[in-house]
This record gives sequence, C-alpha cells and structure tokens, in this order.
Amino acid sequence: MNETTLTVIGSGDAFGSGGRFNTCFHVASSSYKFLIDCGATSLPGLKRQDLSVDDVDLIIITHFHGDHYGGLPFFLLECAIYQRTSPLTIVSPTGCRDRISALLELLYPGTAVLEKLDLRFIEFRQEETIELEGLKITAFPVVHNEAAQSHGVKIELDDKIISYSGDTEWTDNLVALSRNADMFICECNFFNYQVKGHLNYQVLSEKLSLLNYKKILLTHFDTEMLNKLDQVQLDCASDGQKILI
Repeated sequence: MNETTLTVIGSGDAFGSGGRFNTCFHVASSSYKFLIDCGATSLPGLKRQDLSVDDVDLIIITHFHGDHYGGLPFFLLECAIYQRTSPLTIVSPTGCRDRISALLELLYPGTAVLEKLDLRFIEFRQEETIELEGLKITAFPVVHNEAAQSHGVKIELDDKIISYSGDTEWTDNLVALSRNADMFICECNFFNYQVKGHLNYQVLSEKLSLLNYKKILLTHFDTEMLNKLDQVQLDCASDGQKILI
C-alpha cells in the first residue's frame, strides 16, 4: 500500500490567531508532493518543518484570499532566485497567473519571476475534474466569497482521497466533498460565533451525520475556537502536525 503523509504547515485564520500560520497543507505520496493552499506565511511555515520549495511539485489553490494564496509570490521568488529548473504546476480558479504577476510586480518590481520558471497554470471550474498523471482534482463551489472564486477540492491520488472544504459556511457540497474521503479537512473558524462565509463547531456538529469520511481534521481557527478546543470532540489541526493517511 502506498503511504501518504499530510503535514499541517498552517492551521490558523487570516489573522494568525494563536500565533498560527495561514492555511497550508503539504502532502507527500509515492507519486506527488504538493501543497493545498499557500497562505501568506507558507514559505516560513514550510521551512519550520524542514521542507523547501523543492519538496513541492504542485500547488492547489482553493480561492483568492491572501491567507490561502498570498504566499505564492514569495514561494516563486525563492524558486527563481535559486534557479529552480524542475517544473511546477499551479491548479486554481481562473486568473491565477494574472493575479500572481500583478502581486509580484507590486512586491518585487522588475524581477520577472514568472519568466524564469518552468510554470504550468491549470484553471478549474466548478464540479470540473482535472486529471493529471496519477492525480485527479475535482473542484466544488462553496459559500464564502464570490469575488474570491471560493471552492472546496477533492483530490484523488494513488489509492487515497483527500478532501478540503476551503473556507465556507455550511453548504450541501460539503456532503459531496466528504464522500469516501480518507481525510476530510474542514474549516471550523469559530465555536459559537456565526459569521457569514464561515463554519462554526455548533453548526458542523448538527450536520455531521450527513458527512461520510474515514477521518476528519478541523482547521482555520480564530481565537474563540482556540479557546474552546478542549470542548471539541473531533480531531483538530495544529501547525507541524504529521498524519499518515
């Protein structure tokens, strides 16, 4: 059986509550090494786990908020400065290349980073399955922010299914995302607070019987949720955590 390891690079919210890094998960299997999201703090988060840009073949972006894709300029700049030659694929909603190009020009004008790298941008649309060699990615629209093109993703590789909700309030697409997942990573930003576009633990608990997964891992915690973790009966992510799937 192929072994797949998930390393939590960042399990925090947009504000780094509790000193946690922004959303980023590193997955290593026999066939791929990839990131699920690349929030603004992802590069130092990877280095804290003794991982480098060379330990990433593919980056999957769920939506265009800075705590989920804002680390890409720094990641790509390091690749360019140290003359990475191996190809890198970025899978995302539409328009990623233009957004990253604009960010790089604002943050590091004149560096021409994208032109120095072997990059492949692949765009997904809702409920479309992208098939790469040994890997399938299906994107599901979720309820977070329309302008950010918010999606959850179901990733099939080797004999495993890893699903991630992205940022979202409750939507029935979470049922489809969780179905048969060996690991279902689910945002749970709050414990009791109700905020548009995000889940809380009380709502998730009420809906849990609708979901179908082998393992679940809650993530994207704000301060209120962090202060209530001792009352949570589901597995909760922490930065640096490694899980064999």
